[in-house]
Amino acid sequence: MAYIVVLNPLIIATAQDSDLQYIGDGSAPNIPLVAAGTALVAGVLTILMGVIGKVPFAMAAGLGLNAFVAFNIAPKMSWEEAMGLVFVEGVIIAVLVLTGFRVAVFNAIPSQLKTAISVGIGLFIALIGFADAGFVRKGAGTPLELGIGGNLTSWPILVFVVGLLLTAALVARKAKAAILIGIVVTTVLAVIVEALIRPGQGGPENPSGWMMNQPSMPDQIFAIENPFRLFKEFDPIGAFTHGSVLLVLLFVFTLLITDFFDTMGTVVGVGRQAGLVDETGALPRTKQILLVDSIGAAAGGAGSVSSNTTYIESAAGVGEGARTGLASVVTGLLFLVAIVFTPLVKVVPYEAAAPALVVVGFLMMTSVRDIDFSDYEAAIPAFLTIVVMPFTYSVSNGIGAGFISYVLIKVVRGRAKDVHPLLWLVSLLFVVYFALGPIKIVFGL
Repeated sequence: MAYIVVLNPLIIATAQDSDLQYIGDGSAPNIPLVAAGTALVAGVLTILMGVIGKVPFAMAAGLGLNAFVAFNIAPKMSWEEAMGLVFVEGVIIAVLVLTGFRVAVFNAIPSQLKTAISVGIGLFIALIGFADAGFVRKGAGTPLELGIGGNLTSWPILVFVVGLLLTAALVARKAKAAILIGIVVTTVLAVIVEALIRPGQGGPENPSGWMMNQPSMPDQIFAIENPFRLFKEFDPIGAFTHGSVLLVLLFVFTLLITDFFDTMGTVVGVGRQAGLVDETGALPRTKQILLVDSIGAAAGGAGSVSSNTTYIESAAGVGEGARTGLASVVTGLLFLVAIVFTPLVKVVPYEAAAPALVVVGFLMMTSVRDIDFSDYEAAIPAFLTIVVMPFTYSVSNGIGAGFISYVLIKVVRGRAKDVHPLLWLVSLLFVVYFALGPIKIVFGL
């Protein structure tokens, strides 16, 4: 998960708000400061998840949510107000947990849909791995293609392929620490390739280069930043006093629905892989887990690093045998250590970390055998859940497609009474969620 310490600031620290300011009221991006803040908030919350939730689920700034905040919300207001909305959304989710609503929704989801969520997430993170490594890219005449122009013609892609085959072989042999060994060995190979061949930093002018981090030793090992200064940079009220209140409410609703169900999908998927979910799809200590997760959303806003959420990549630890909160405590402590070792994170390129995501995706997808594809009432919603996630690059979209189709099929089959009332409510909310585009057009937002 260390990549998020670099990736989150690259997304939110480089974006300007409506006043053309960067996070921290700066006239230029302060990536080291936001990286330190990202590590601090992720570390504290991951430790809380281990101590309170007692599960091997790690937390950090949510990908997708941070991009939505940076590119949709911040341009409409100041960064302080944007992060204030994230804080408000976290408080609302915490209230939903404390009142039992979020847990009730979790328990109302049919078992086979929960399984489909796990499988869909597996395919999703496998696609993330392939895309992050440049193994698949946007094609000239196709949505995706293999490598560059349909060919694996770059050294970084070769490094990824070697890492994937190595990690897969280690996992097949049931080697301990297979995923970690794969990342370390592939990183060493990447550093050697960069030193001898110099593919360079990737980009439009150099598609054969490294996708993100250029694997070379940094100029410095330590970087001392004070991430606590970011905690005075959020304003939970200001956004409601400027501009359209309806637009602000739509922003909060989008954050809420995405955070609510992304986490639910991750908890189900990773919990199932860890063997923590029973035959009905229930997970022990669900309320405590979701409460810590909701605190993460509020803390991410207060710390100006975007909403923190339970991470799909927790499955990497589970794949190595993690079953208790001790794994989260260790992961959280290492996040705190990363505050001063931020430059070292840049040594690991995507091409070395991505094989782990692909292999973990395989491990999560194995639960597809628990779906009864002969029962179309459950199979079709399960199928839509599975395929919409990777195809739209969103866990929430997949869950929404599954819920809506499940309710619709039950109604068509004359079995509407079999649908849990909360599933009706959530499906209706997803209809609104998918209709946000037309709603904005109608109201001129």
